[in-house]
Amino acid sequence: MTSDIRPVRTALLSVADKTGLTDLARRLSEAGIALLSTGGSAAQLREAGIGVRDVSDVTQFPEMMDGRVKTLHPMIHGGLLADRDNPEHRAAMAEHGIGPIDLLVVNLYPFEATVARGASYADCVENIDIGGPAMIRAAAKNHASVAVLIDPADYETVLTEIESHGGTRAATRARLAAIAYGRTGAYDAAVSSWLANATGEPWPRRRVFAGRQLEKLRYGENPHQAAALYSDGSARPGVATAELLQGKPLSYNNINDTDAAYELVAEFDPAEGPACAIIKHANPCGVGRGASLEAAYRAAFDCDRVSAFGGVVALNTRLDRATAQAILEIFTEVVIAPGADADAREVFSAKPNLRLMTTDELPDPAAPRLATRNVAGGYLVQDADALPLDPAALKVVTKRAPTEAEMADLLFAWHVAKHVKSNAIVYVKGGATVGIGAGQMSRVDSARIAARKSAEMAEALGLERPTTEGSVVASDAFFPFADGLLVAAEAGATAVIQPGGSMRDAEVIAAADAAGLAMVFTGMRHFRH
Repeated sequence: MTSDIRPVRTALLSVADKTGLTDLARRLSEAGIALLSTGGSAAQLREAGIGVRDVSDVTQFPEMMDGRVKTLHPMIHGGLLADRDNPEHRAAMAEHGIGPIDLLVVNLYPFEATVARGASYADCVENIDIGGPAMIRAAAKNHASVAVLIDPADYETVLTEIESHGGTRAATRARLAAIAYGRTGAYDAAVSSWLANATGEPWPRRRVFAGRQLEKLRYGENPHQAAALYSDGSARPGVATAELLQGKPLSYNNINDTDAAYELVAEFDPAEGPACAIIKHANPCGVGRGASLEAAYRAAFDCDRVSAFGGVVALNTRLDRATAQAILEIFTEVVIAPGADADAREVFSAKPNLRLMTTDELPDPAAPRLATRNVAGGYLVQDADALPLDPAALKVVTKRAPTEAEMADLLFAWHVAKHVKSNAIVYVKGGATVGIGAGQMSRVDSARIAARKSAEMAEALGLERPTTEGSVVASDAFFPFADGLLVAAEAGATAVIQPGGSMRDAEVIAAADAAGLAMVFTGMRHFRH
């Protein structure tokens, strides 16, 4: 036995998630290790014919208060915390009859799952584990002597070391301690966030964010940046919860674009017809609706065929064969949809590098949630931009009101503009984008770029006139001057939707009236930086 290996003679097993428990306990027992356990864990092991001693026999106190008190005792924590190399600690153990615990196997009450299923306040409180985190922290602190297992995924590693060497390596114990503290930290974060929300404190004094690693990525935005994908524990359908049906793992940029695409296409209710969004570098290069999913895809594709190459396609209904065949006409990185028909999957199988991801449903665009980003020395945290637009709250500010068809396109354009980097200008015609200007420092430049790209696309499609003629336009924030609106009018737009609120609203309204445009104010903006 090498010097860094600590023998394992006694193990304490007390788990809520009993995955792999019986096999673990049997192999530990076969290695000559004495087993301590509690409640349901002990009952399962005895039923499997594995010898186990109750913790209550060690503490000489029964489990009480509905199981709230069972391991919070010096006989347990002394066995976990005692420094085996400290003579005073060994003397204290001998004086009080405390036996060492060399391996702790604990996972926690399912608090996050309890909250996620909408349980009552009392049920959530009852699922806040106390004894488990206390033991985990004790064992992790004393990782010089004790190994702590909180995840069945690590059982085999520890079992192999014990079976090969009679104990655990120092490096393994340190790694497991880090995993353990990560788990208790995330657990406390979940409790803290839930309790703050439950007590009406959405912006608590201390905010903790935690995540569980789903996968390590090859690299981040660029090859010199390391990266990983983490789950925040929510059940929101999307790229982090989707099933990858084919293709290699997604890159950092793939994940970012796929998230942007699926959140955008979720703005369009499948009950109102199929919709498709094509994303490149987190900005939409085309969004369309159609009588069929294939028609919706082709409408989105025809907004900017050049940018769509190598993009991400998001659909709001199940992928079918015809749409799959249309998508394969160009190179596409990722397709995400709420399901895929078997024949569509067969079509995609001819392109094994194309990633196909499916979820059970679309994310709810109006669901409250937080959005975060790093800044030097801290985090910026805000409510996600999830407030839906009430069409009844729209204010017509021009002499001419939009026609019914114009209003339908204005609302479509507004939904898209919400997902375009500011300054955002979106031209829409017939339920599809025909020009998108994104991320410019000047709103008038966004209007010009969108119009220019529309003209280029019309030429490529063999059309005589730019597709912006007869379109409507959405601006994510107000027009500070009339110039941007006049660019849209020159491009052929007939109606405008924008937040309003500029000091020069009167000037902008007058320009719209002079150009014969209909214009509505929303009273809300959609900056996306």
